[in-house]
Amino acid sequence: MCSAGPTSASADLDLALSLADAADAVTLPRFRAVDLRVERKPDRTPVTDADTACEDRLRALLAEHRPDDAILGEERGGELGAGRVWVIDPIDGTKNFSRGVPVWATLIALVSDGRPVAGVVSAPALQRRWWAAAGRGAHTSDPARGLAAAPVQVSGVGALEDAYASTTDLDYWRGIERQDQWLALTRACWESRAFGDFWHHCLVAEGLIDVAVEPAAYTWDLAAAQILVEEAGGRLTDLTGAARPDGGDSLTTNGHLHDAALALVRR
Repeated sequence: MCSAGPTSASADLDLALSLADAADAVTLPRFRAVDLRVERKPDRTPVTDADTACEDRLRALLAEHRPDDAILGEERGGELGAGRVWVIDPIDGTKNFSRGVPVWATLIALVSDGRPVAGVVSAPALQRRWWAAAGRGAHTSDPARGLAAAPVQVSGVGALEDAYASTTDLDYWRGIERQDQWLALTRACWESRAFGDFWHHCLVAEGLIDVAVEPAAYTWDLAAAQILVEEAGGRLTDLTGAARPDGGDSLTTNGHLHDAALALVRR
C-alpha cells in the first residue's frame, strides 16, 4: 500500500524492519552459496550477486510503499539531498560475506533533511538485529539469549584508559598516512581490536565496547549506525566533530569519551 502524505515515525520504522526481513530473504540463501558470483568494482572492493539483488529488492519495495521518497544505495547510487532519503547498504561487510565469514549486515536508514531518523542493522548469519528511531530508543534482538526486542544502552566508561576501542583495518590508516593517530588512541585506551564495519558501531550501542573509529566510510555505512548509537545514548560524528553520516569518516563513542578520543584522531 503506497503512502499518501506524511508518515509517522512508527510507520517508517515498521517499514524499515519489514525491508530488513526482505533483505534477509535475499542475502542469507546466497551466503556460502557455491555459485556465488563475486566481481571487483572500480575501487577494487568486491560486489556479489547478493549485493545487487538485495538492493534491487529494497528499491522495488520502497517504490511501492514510499514512492515520493528518494533512495541512496551503495550499488545503484543516488544522492543525500534535502527531504526524505532512504539509505541502503545491501551488504556491509561484503569481503566477509564473499569469504564465508558471518559478520555482515544489511543497513537501512531513513534520513530526513540530512539527519538519520530511523535505522535498522540486520545481520542474519549472526542471528542478530539492531534498530532505532528518533525519540524511541535503540533495541536489539538476540534469539540465542531469548531476546526479541531488548533496549540497548552505551557503556558508562568515563576514561580512555579504561576504554575498549575498535577500528576496521590498520591499512586504511596507513593509506591516508594517519596511522600515528590510531596508534595514539590505542596507547591511550585499555584495549583495542578491529571488529570493523557495522559490528563495532553496534557493540558501542550495546555498551560492549566504548570507541569505534572509521578513517574512511560512506553515508550508507554510517546512517543507520548514527541513529542507533545516538538513541542508545552515544555519539557518532565525523573526524571533525560534526554529527553527520556523510562526512567520509566517523568516530563512534559512548559519549563520555568522545571529546578525548576526537582530540587524538581529529582531521
